[in-house]
Amino acid sequence: MSAALDDGDRLESIRMIRDSAAAVVPPGGELRRVRELRWQEPGFDRGVLRQMGEMGWIGLRVPEAQGGAGLGLGELCALAEELGAGLVPEPLIPCALSAALLAAAGDAEHLPALLAGERVALTAWQERADTLEAPGAPDAPRRFLPMAAGAELFLLPVREGGRLALYAQPAAGADLATERTQDGGHYGTLRPDLGGASKLAEDVGAALEAALDEAALATAAYLLGGMERAFAMTLDYLKTRQQFGRIIGTFQALQHRAADLKMQIALTRASVEAAAAALDAGAAGDARRAAVSRAKARAAEAAMLVQRQCIQLHGGIGYTDQYDVGLYLRKAMVLANQYGSAALHRRRFMASAPEGEE
Repeated sequence: MSAALDDGDRLESIRMIRDSAAAVVPPGGELRRVRELRWQEPGFDRGVLRQMGEMGWIGLRVPEAQGGAGLGLGELCALAEELGAGLVPEPLIPCALSAALLAAAGDAEHLPALLAGERVALTAWQERADTLEAPGAPDAPRRFLPMAAGAELFLLPVREGGRLALYAQPAAGADLATERTQDGGHYGTLRPDLGGASKLAEDVGAALEAALDEAALATAAYLLGGMERAFAMTLDYLKTRQQFGRIIGTFQALQHRAADLKMQIALTRASVEAAAAALDAGAAGDARRAAVSRAKARAAEAAMLVQRQCIQLHGGIGYTDQYDVGLYLRKAMVLANQYGSAALHRRRFMASAPEGEE
């Protein structure tokens, strides 16, 4: 939420963002488009991404002076939650991360096309699994790039003289290998070619750290949206499925399991919204890291628990690929570790949280 907005304006801004998501997320949870895009490259619809750009979503956190909307984490998390409910495959969060870096670099060449959704720019920062650190080795393969086959540009943080410079490498002709993921998308591994890249900024270290925290929090919100939608589908099933002449939702054991899942979702929502509010209020340093890590650890663990339980509560039909609830589990399996696993964020929280906070 933008610091310049009062509480009433913030709530209205978040409501409008949620409403705008209906342009991309079909009502009623229709996932036909998502199914058609699975196992394909690039795995998303460029027309939909352009639509996201037109609505200002990619630049939601970019200052207005640089062509963005200048809104807060409250709005971004609300949007990510709605997209998670619809399993939207377009790489909005990775593109928003790149937009934050380009804005920090003062770039005027690549940023406008990215904000408009006309060009996909992905930040190739990760060199090993389960980390939020960017070593910036100039020749190290950059791994786990989501939907990398659809990129027109790669942003490369490179360590130079103790600082993290930012380079832009065109995707055309890049040494890129892709590998499919459980949800029907893919990750890319890029071998950098600085000879064909241009330097955009001398030091984006602080900007990258902040952008990765925001991406982790937005991913937690996306996982929250997926949990809520899968749980709603499960409740509908429990209210209609009959066994032994009774609606199975009347069985006390299943009611207890459903109540436990509802509590997990509520705790995740509280963590995500508290973290967004803290960052929008100006939390920095250890306070920012602790808030983000608590939310991401909670969301990653709860998503896997809730999604697996939803599958089990559906019985045999839940295990079939044709039934939609399984798509939410597949997505959670991919995103739970993106921008840091639950284990990583628990360690980071313990290192960053004030003494006595749990």
